[in-house]
Amino acid sequence: MSDIPRVDDDAMRRFPVPDYDELPADLRERIDEETERAGFTPNVFAAFAYKPSHFRAFFEYHDALVDDTALEREEVEMIVVAVSGVNHCYYCNVAHGALCRIYAKDPKLADQLVANYRTADVDEKRMAMLDVAVKLTERPAEVTEDDLDRLREAGYGEEAIWDIAAVTAFFNLSNRMAMFADMRPNDEFHAMGRE
Repeated sequence: MSDIPRVDDDAMRRFPVPDYDELPADLRERIDEETERAGFTPNVFAAFAYKPSHFRAFFEYHDALVDDTALEREEVEMIVVAVSGVNHCYYCNVAHGALCRIYAKDPKLADQLVANYRTADVDEKRMAMLDVAVKLTERPAEVTEDDLDRLREAGYGEEAIWDIAAVTAFFNLSNRMAMFADMRPNDEFHAMGRE
């Protein structure tokens, strides 16, 4: 086991960050795996450890969304960043902005998506995806069959359309929890994928 710190006391500002040594074994194991993979512990892990049952459910669903998807991983991150941009979620803008840059191999894309996804250098297919994700975020009652038809016409299959909605819905939840708890992005995220 490396000597990388497992949790940052400043992971969130409105609730206490739990002590790593007092966490249930399964949470420590998951945190250790992520810390070894990333080289640091993303603060969302420390923050959600505040309530272990929610940690388990949150990350199990997160993993299903990114591991069992008809979308490309960069598309998942593009949705997250566009949604987080319109929601003004500092944590997710920074953390998923880094992942978007890495998976898309594009150092500018995340900044474009955060500032105004409509200005991003993406093709028509992905713009349709982002338009529907943002509409579901801002005006969910206005989503109609026409939006699903637009995604079909753009080239997305039924499973991918489901996944667009699922990623959007989950990260709206994530944005709201991150903002409510005042989760802080790790410094490492700011520079990732920019070169």
